[in-house]
Amino acid sequence: MSGMSDRVSTPWHLWVVGVLALLWNSFGCFDYFMTQTRQDEWFAQMGMSAAQLEYFNAMPMWTHAAWAIGVWGGALGAILLLLRRKWAMPVFVVSFLGWLAGTIYAFALSDGLAAMGSMWPMQIVIGGACLFFIWYAWMMSKKGVLR
Repeated sequence: MSGMSDRVSTPWHLWVVGVLALLWNSFGCFDYFMTQTRQDEWFAQMGMSAAQLEYFNAMPMWTHAAWAIGVWGGALGAILLLLRRKWAMPVFVVSFLGWLAGTIYAFALSDGLAAMGSMWPMQIVIGGACLFFIWYAWMMSKKGVLR
């Protein structure tokens, strides 16, 4: 029998992490959308070089799909976290796998490291954020905050 006394209160940090996760992943979704719809303009205002543009344009379709899974999955995971749903963690895992597939392509299956130059450390930051959100959702599930 479940009563009001069985409810676990929502810690303040869930709202902070959830909002930060949503903002972080929303920028990824915006970047993805702008890249897919206004690529030349978007890349030009970002200051990408001709070599970077060539590299990006040569990426196989599956990398774009992995990128979409990563960013849209991350946004969905953040929303689920804010809604206190256990599905947040597996959705964050799927988002991480999307990031991982793109990163494997960039660093192991292509010359992405050379093409992207000084932009490559951002991939490490993104992967770290993915892992943090997975860990956080797992901890909140374990503590009974997510249902």
